[in-house]
Amino acid sequence: MNIPKYDTDAEPIVQLTDSPHVEASIPEAVPAVQRSRTSGLSDLDKTKLILPVSILIAAVLISGSILYTRNGTGNNGTALVGGNQGPVKEVDIDLKDAIIMGDAKAPVTVVEYADFQCPFCQRYFQQNNSALISQYVNTGKVRFVWKDYAFLGQESIWAAEAARCANDQGKFWEYHDYLFNNQGAENSGAFSKDNLKKFASALGLNMGQFNSCLDTDKYASVIQKETQEGNKIGVNGTPATFINNKLVADSNGNSVGASPFSVFQAVIEQELSK
Repeated sequence: MNIPKYDTDAEPIVQLTDSPHVEASIPEAVPAVQRSRTSGLSDLDKTKLILPVSILIAAVLISGSILYTRNGTGNNGTALVGGNQGPVKEVDIDLKDAIIMGDAKAPVTVVEYADFQCPFCQRYFQQNNSALISQYVNTGKVRFVWKDYAFLGQESIWAAEAARCANDQGKFWEYHDYLFNNQGAENSGAFSKDNLKKFASALGLNMGQFNSCLDTDKYASVIQKETQEGNKIGVNGTPATFINNKLVADSNGNSVGASPFSVFQAVIEQELSK
């Protein structure tokens, strides 16, 4: 689904390239919306507004969305890997090796491609996961799927492998949360193998089993496969969210990144209404 683009005076989305992780540059989503121009709305003929209010709000909030990528610069100052993606099409997403939370028969599938070192994936986790799980996953309406897109360096790969090793012991999501809650600067040692083992110990995992899994890079090929798959279906930065096999995107077809929960909620509700 493409969410319409609305003309606002919001400040541009943060530009990022291959520069080191800089958390201070991340704008607050709400102030960004508050800076948008709204003065002309009272002159509109409200009878012509055919979009649901939730979709309208979601579209405005996208002006504050955040996407973390490597190269290139797209519209509104969004940094992109391969430029604008164009119209969003339905894609096939292989769930064979995916980590899934929720009812397999849920009518809506939300897939997140992410990197554990990505600061905006951390932001996505902080502002979206709790509401998504409580309102939709726990009620049987959504199944939430994690897909690795480990592109920010060796520690991204190690962290993804470690989370898979935790999954062998039934604790992927606990380890997932622990990683985002203890994220540091990229490739600075925060997600060294020694630290990843400390995280596992803190979560009470069987350390012999975990260490063997991590030290042998048991899941390296799975992480590589999922990242390559992401490239093939149009992931151009993280986080990238697909709802029922369509990228949640702006009018240019680019991922809305770490937008507020209301953006994704609007799409979920639209899918549920079908």
